[in-house]
Amino acid sequence: MSKLKVFHYSFQNLSQKNMSFEQVFENIIQFMRNDPNGNYRLMFGTDSQVHGYYTKFITGIVIQREKKGAWACIRKMIVPRKMTNLHERISYETTLTEEIVSMFTDERKSQLIDIILPNIYKGATFTIEGHLDIGSENRNKTRIFVNEMVSRMESIGVEPKIKPESFVASSYANRYTK
Repeated sequence: MSKLKVFHYSFQNLSQKNMSFEQVFENIIQFMRNDPNGNYRLMFGTDSQVHGYYTKFITGIVIQREKKGAWACIRKMIVPRKMTNLHERISYETTLTEEIVSMFTDERKSQLIDIILPNIYKGATFTIEGHLDIGSENRNKTRIFVNEMVSRMESIGVEPKIKPESFVASSYANRYTK
């Protein structure tokens, strides 16, 4: 009989350390329940930074109530080597984002949608976005990976965002990779 491996994910933000995914999810539910009429964007994104002997990856989770604040947290992951190949690093960033998105099962997404559902005729909305730390401009070295990574986000039912709209990866997560 095979045992299902359960991985412990630890999340943190400025006020809470060592949060489980369940605690993260409860924080998101509470944030949305505070204003069930809101316009919500649940956003995920990962950024990385190569350091001396390792590469640090930070995945951000942000629930934003448009024009009325946000709640956010990060998950830190260290790879004990310098990942200098850009495609490998961008692909791994996307994988880490996909991993966190997959924790938001259909049942969990339904729980979040149910909060705003009675208010959709009053303008309440809910979207899920995957923020990729890549851009399509000519000066951007990552432009050759845009189609591949965007397709990966779309395949898991998440609206992909690239620079300059991918602020969870390129700004929020980036701040913690240093």
